[in-house]
Amino acid sequence: MVFSRDILKLDPASEVSTIVAAIRFQVGQELKRKGAVLGLSGGIDSSVCAALCARALGKDRVLGLFMPEADSSGDSLRLGLLLTETLGIPSCLEDITPVLNGARCYERRDDAIRKVLPDFGPGWKCKIVLPGILDEAAYAFFSIIAQSPEGVQTKARLTLDAYLGIVAATNFKQRTRRMMEYYHADRLNYAVVGTPNRLEYDQGFFVKNGDGAADFKPIAHLYKSQVYQLAEYLGVPEEIRRRPPTTDTYSLEQSQDEFYFSLPLEKLDLCLWALGHGISAEEAAPIVDLTQAQVDRVYSQIQAKRRSTRYLHMRPLLVREVTEIHP
Repeated sequence: MVFSRDILKLDPASEVSTIVAAIRFQVGQELKRKGAVLGLSGGIDSSVCAALCARALGKDRVLGLFMPEADSSGDSLRLGLLLTETLGIPSCLEDITPVLNGARCYERRDDAIRKVLPDFGPGWKCKIVLPGILDEAAYAFFSIIAQSPEGVQTKARLTLDAYLGIVAATNFKQRTRRMMEYYHADRLNYAVVGTPNRLEYDQGFFVKNGDGAADFKPIAHLYKSQVYQLAEYLGVPEEIRRRPPTTDTYSLEQSQDEFYFSLPLEKLDLCLWALGHGISAEEAAPIVDLTQAQVDRVYSQIQAKRRSTRYLHMRPLLVREVTEIHP
């Protein structure tokens, strides 16, 4: 197969037909559930998953959940509502802020931030970022960007202790959302949908027992650019398709590129495919419009993330395998 910029182009009709058939079988036959529940963020991945489930199971058997919290963008709820109106699926609003306050999510996060920015407090906004992978002088250390109530921004490199504390606290958000999804799934006898694309799944861009927990993951085999192709075919509203991928986790606006991937997703998709198919950095470089050295760095980061996030994919460890005993 010749590596080119078009290597990830799909036949959307055929791919949708395959996924729809899989969802019907998995939900009805393997999971023995009546429908599907998923959180809607106003983003492309959850929107495509909702559209696929509506086709597979019927729009009345898909429940979309809006789960905003204190740091959420207003666009997430607005675009999520636009999607449910377009698809005609039922929805439910669950404000998770009180749960997060009860778990001291924001308090714990702010305490961790103050380890590097002592003035951080009420009224401040923040996000954490990584340097771009194409910057030769950059090391992959997380920094925090904080904005005071007066609008003044400050950037500081995070210590490991501060970084882990911030991430541990913000992970409450994904785990609380999954808790809500399983509540509704249990009461309706529905299955919970996981919405990661291939890039997120491969690179460990999810929270263990948070957004990483699900009963089925219908687009985990698709590259991000392929998800956009399905979105257009499925009639996902254009405003959602034009929205840049965001984490919607921190109070300052933040793209997935600056938080985790450090490279535009269309280039990273191609690099991920190329690495998986034995394409050398030299051969890949002109196709992805990078230098050979830059592609080498991207390949190294992909492999490093696979190693460091292997834990997220692991099932609980046992002393001995537990097998069924048949009389």
